[in-house]
Amino acid sequence: MKQIFFKLTLVLIIGFGLNGIQAQEATVAAGGKATGSGGTVSYSVGQVTYTTNTGTTGSVAQGVQQPFEISLVTSIRRAKGIVLNCKVYPNPTTDFLYLKVDDYNFSKLSIHLYDMSGRLLRTMKVESNVTLMDMQNFDHSTYFVKVIKGNKEVKTFQIVKN
Repeated sequence: MKQIFFKLTLVLIIGFGLNGIQAQEATVAAGGKATGSGGTVSYSVGQVTYTTNTGTTGSVAQGVQQPFEISLVTSIRRAKGIVLNCKVYPNPTTDFLYLKVDDYNFSKLSIHLYDMSGRLLRTMKVESNVTLMDMQNFDHSTYFVKVIKGNKEVKTFQIVKN
């Protein structure tokens, strides 16, 4: 009788103990672990199913390769009376960044470089149609370049430094 009770108890302990164990549900082609200043992410390549987790600062689709999109930030209301056609290139950049201003009086324009936390890193006056900004001393990260006329923010670009 003791032996049956012992076996039954062992089966129940193992059964309840395995209830909380989780394992990978898909066979994938490759995977790894990426570590940076913001944390660590384990990833897999070739996973068919996925879930999306959304929070206040963004979203993550687990198991899906996410495209990296570089876009012009358009949430800033345009300053009245200012029409500015400009480009920032290359994006992503490695060493230098160019601001090209088309058909505009650039005498009162300046460019401000901000990091992702909103800290001002550099300010430059725009002195010609093409302005060169040295990015060699900055870390690999994402930055914002704001074009300012006087005290009005005219355009903002999101830049990636590799």
